[in-house]
Amino acid sequence: MNPVRKKRLFIVLAILAGVSIAVALALTALQQNINLFYTPTQIAGGEAPVGTRIRAGGLVEAGSLKRSSDSLTVDFRVTDGAASVNIRYQGILPDLFREGQGIVALGRVDDQGVLVADEVLAKHDENYMPPEVMQALEKSGMKQQHDAATANRQEAVQ
Repeated sequence: MNPVRKKRLFIVLAILAGVSIAVALALTALQQNINLFYTPTQIAGGEAPVGTRIRAGGLVEAGSLKRSSDSLTVDFRVTDGAASVNIRYQGILPDLFREGQGIVALGRVDDQGVLVADEVLAKHDENYMPPEVMQALEKSGMKQQHDAATANRQEAVQ
């Protein structure tokens, strides 16, 4: 093998190694940023991985909201009609957060099956609901109840 060919082969191998390292780093970064959506039924059934950051959504159960003495820690239950899951959140809740409201919480499920949320998102108006939450409510048959409650709130405002 002549020196020019060796040099070319070395350059090609170096480029391949560099591209492989870049792809591996990109895949690792993407894997850490993926937040899969789980319904309360899936979380209650043990399908959600413990300790991994996930998204969960549904309707806040009426009468489930409990504030701790420090007033920043909040416990509440979210349901999709078939099952409920406890959520614990420390921080200031969104202004639109209320019982009967569709929400999405991001956090980790602990050993007791409680979702310890680090972020809670409430829908921004009466007509919007995250697609995952809407599908979960349609499967459980709670979508009609949610639509009726939304219509009642709109009538009360007018």
